[in-house]
Amino acid sequence: MKAFLHPVVFIGAGPGAADLITVRGARRLGEADVVLFDALTDPALRALAPRARWVDVGKRGFCDSTGQTRINALLVKFASEGLRVARLKGGDPSVFGRLEEELQALTEAGLSAEVVPGVTAAIASAAALQRPLTRRGTGRSVSLTTAMTRSGNLQAGRSADTEVFYMAGRQLAALSRRLLDAGWAADTPVAVVSRAGWPDQLTSDHRVATLAEASVLHAGRPAVVTVGVGAGALPRAAPRDPTADAAAPCELESRNH
Repeated sequence: MKAFLHPVVFIGAGPGAADLITVRGARRLGEADVVLFDALTDPALRALAPRARWVDVGKRGFCDSTGQTRINALLVKFASEGLRVARLKGGDPSVFGRLEEELQALTEAGLSAEVVPGVTAAIASAAALQRPLTRRGTGRSVSLTTAMTRSGNLQAGRSADTEVFYMAGRQLAALSRRLLDAGWAADTPVAVVSRAGWPDQLTSDHRVATLAEASVLHAGRPAVVTVGVGAGALPRAAPRDPTADAAAPCELESRNH
């Protein structure tokens, strides 16, 4: 019995390597007849659906991309033909994935869909750095922001303790200036991770005022920029006092008498 309950399933492929896809996502992918896949999904995922027809509908910033109207039309076309369609999106479908437009196209065509969540790049970046995006007592809020607007303008604000900026890798110097204009202190920690979730991911630490320095290291690579509390390194643990462990059994023994 097939698990597809709807003609289209949107699957979050995760931010990088194929094994970051969820178990449910992998299962649904393996049952698809046709897969419409994004540019940044790992080609190794093809092994999960070797008999499916794979259609490249990738989008890349500043490059030739598949138009959204065509993607919508392909989803409707294949699903209307009775095929099980997997729409494989990098990261999580609901985070900067144009999911609303594709769902709307299906709804207008009288077609239903399922959404399988995935690991988004902000979470993969935090994992690469081993720096939680939230911190007890100091980091209670996180904002996920696309730095580039639809019109191509670069924007940055300060609405949370930790701000994570997507799609800013080519604009790091300009982002630094925007962050200063938004009220971030010059010495606020900033972490940049490019190709988060891939074996060749790169990380670097900066301050708001020196963020431009990351441009050379991360040039030409999809990058996530974390600013604020979640970008700061965790404090180092204080050295252990060996006498404390020695005293512990005596203390325990005295409490038992």
